Amino acid sequence: MSQVKLNGKVALITGANSGIGRETAKQLALQGYHVFITCRNFAKAKPVLDEIDQLSYQTAKAEFIALELSDLNSVKASAENFLSRNLDLHLLIANAGVAGQKGLTQSGFEYTFGVCHIGHFLLVKLLTEKLIQSAPARVVVVASKAHRHAKNINFEKLLQPANSLGAMQEYCTAKLANVLFVKELSRRLYSTGVTVYAVHPGIVATDIWRSLPKPLHKVMNRFLLTPEQGAATSLHCATKAQLAGESGLYYEQSKVVQSSAVAQDMQLAEQLWEHSEHWVKSYV
Repeated sequence: MSQVKLNGKVALITGANSGIGRETAKQLALQGYHVFITCRNFAKAKPVLDEIDQLSYQTAKAEFIALELSDLNSVKASAENFLSRNLDLHLLIANAGVAGQKGLTQSGFEYTFGVCHIGHFLLVKLLTEKLIQSAPARVVVVASKAHRHAKNINFEKLLQPANSLGAMQEYCTAKLANVLFVKELSRRLYSTGVTVYAVHPGIVATDIWRSLPKPLHKVMNRFLLTPEQGAATSLHCATKAQLAGESGLYYEQSKVVQSSAVAQDMQLAEQLWEHSEHWVKSYV
């Protein structure tokens, strides 16, 4: 435990109440960032807020903002809540995710895609102007190595409930969308001072797997990393010196690696952007 000297930077992290997000929020707060922890409700955020206070002798700065990524009305309200504070935004980490849950989001998307991509797409879109005004700034998107198992995107299926075993194929598609989103966002933010990174955290023991069938969950447990290990690549992309030419790239184990060929398809990335923009247009 040690007292923290604020560094003047502001970070917003989705799903920062548990797992990788919690560890990322904690480490950034202890490094001096003013951290905004977003999740469904204050009861979920309070344990990490209390831990940050305790570790820093109440000298770190961390606050809660409500965010339900499956509900685009909540995403809009969350962005407006942050913007009303008239703060800069130097770091946005799209960390929250879900796997194994079937059905549709409150806003009508296949659940995993709606949470992992559409909710984050709208949040970033609503905060892009603030990021540019605050530059140099960064966006870090927690994707997954699982994106390699998705060979394309069927846009019609993104509006239907998952039908694969454990919704794992839909998870792979959502993670492909994350990597493609980073590619296209980086292209659109070229020369603005805002850089963008996609990361694979490893297979980590977090609440993301809570909806998987028990047999699959048991298999996953054999390979899971700790949240501390899983947060390492997010923290690397968030805080380490980066070359401007690395914006839009994909990281594993804190190093640039090549994403799948499909994830480098800029035409598909643009199509995903156009569909996403159409789907959220009434919230912008």
